[in-house]
Amino acid sequence: MTAPRPGKARLALILGGLVAFGPLSIDMYLPAFPDMAEQMGTGAAQVQLTLTTFMIGLALGQIVAGPLSDSFGRRRPLLIGLTLYAISSLACAVAPSVYALIALRFAEGACAAAGIVIGRAAVRDLFSGVEMARFFSVMIIVTGLAPILAPVIGGQVLRFTDWPGIFVVLAGFGVVLLAATAFGLRETLPAARRHPAHLGRTLRAYAGLAADRTFMAYGAAAACVTGAMFAYIAGSSFVLQNLHSLSPQGYSVVFGANALGLVLMAQLNGALLRKFSLRALLRAGLLLSAAGGLAVLVVSALDLGLWFLLPSLFVVVASVGMVTPNSSALALADHGDQAGTASALLGLVQFVVGGLAAPLVGLGGTTSALPMGVVIAGLSLLGLASYAVTKRDSPGQPSAAPPPTPEPADQPAPVAPLRRPTD
Repeated sequence: MTAPRPGKARLALILGGLVAFGPLSIDMYLPAFPDMAEQMGTGAAQVQLTLTTFMIGLALGQIVAGPLSDSFGRRRPLLIGLTLYAISSLACAVAPSVYALIALRFAEGACAAAGIVIGRAAVRDLFSGVEMARFFSVMIIVTGLAPILAPVIGGQVLRFTDWPGIFVVLAGFGVVLLAATAFGLRETLPAARRHPAHLGRTLRAYAGLAADRTFMAYGAAAACVTGAMFAYIAGSSFVLQNLHSLSPQGYSVVFGANALGLVLMAQLNGALLRKFSLRALLRAGLLLSAAGGLAVLVVSALDLGLWFLLPSLFVVVASVGMVTPNSSALALADHGDQAGTASALLGLVQFVVGGLAAPLVGLGGTTSALPMGVVIAGLSLLGLASYAVTKRDSPGQPSAAPPPTPEPADQPAPVAPLRRPTD
């Protein structure tokens, strides 16, 4: 028996919105990068550092929010994080300098982390196995709208005001999600499944997960592909606008088209899960990412022009829609008793890699697309290499579905409560 469609749709909308905090907070202000550098009297590397510190804040914030949600339930830490996110976004809008903005973006990222890690942990509370991967694929419909709409919204905001207005809009998004969570999301972690808050226990849990070679390899595969996308995010505004003369609005259209490719690939992934295993689809996504990354490198090195660069970037971004749901389901499959902590470690790896990728693109300068191509290609190939580690660890593993006893575990765990309108 599956959850009623309205309840499942509402759940996907709210949890997808929470996980979308990262891409929304990143992508909305990308069209403003050149203007921010000019208005603040600084360089591209300093502006890109605001992206790096945000992602580091996301990574470290998840390390705290994940274990707290395992101890106190999902709702309480989530509501606190959403409130602080709205406040920190307003503070970014009035930052007096680029260095103040760099610090405030770290705080904003740490607050946004609660939505990302707890949203993913809540999915693990309710689903397992292939059904979990399918629900992650459905969530990408929502999370994919963030990179589609965010730069478009950012570009339109810039038509009427300067870059601080973008952070005011982000604060408003935080308030909307706060209300939706307070009134539309029940607690997904029963008290009986919570663990007492204890620093030593938390550290031991992280150490155990870090020692799990298969868990870390699946996480690294996703992190490298996500890092390649972050390299594209960090470098594309300068490459496409400065080198190829796209307007902020034209850049937003290209960015949105790439994000749409990610959404469509995720939905294709959900359909293919009926015929293929999680590992097979993860391998296909990683191969696609590597092919796209190498194409970006070749196009950039040979300076083949915009019409060769755009399809290559499309493939790199779209592949994330196949890699992320499958790698997340495979990594979390055996860690339902500490889903918040496991989700946090996955997030830490992903955003640390992404945070390192962004300044590497900037340090290469903005007079060529080659630095972006090198970083994207390198990370895509590392993601494929990480999958090879999992293959050696668990040869022939067909999927992340739980052991075949006595009932199939690829159905939502606590199904009946989803019929209740709210809690």
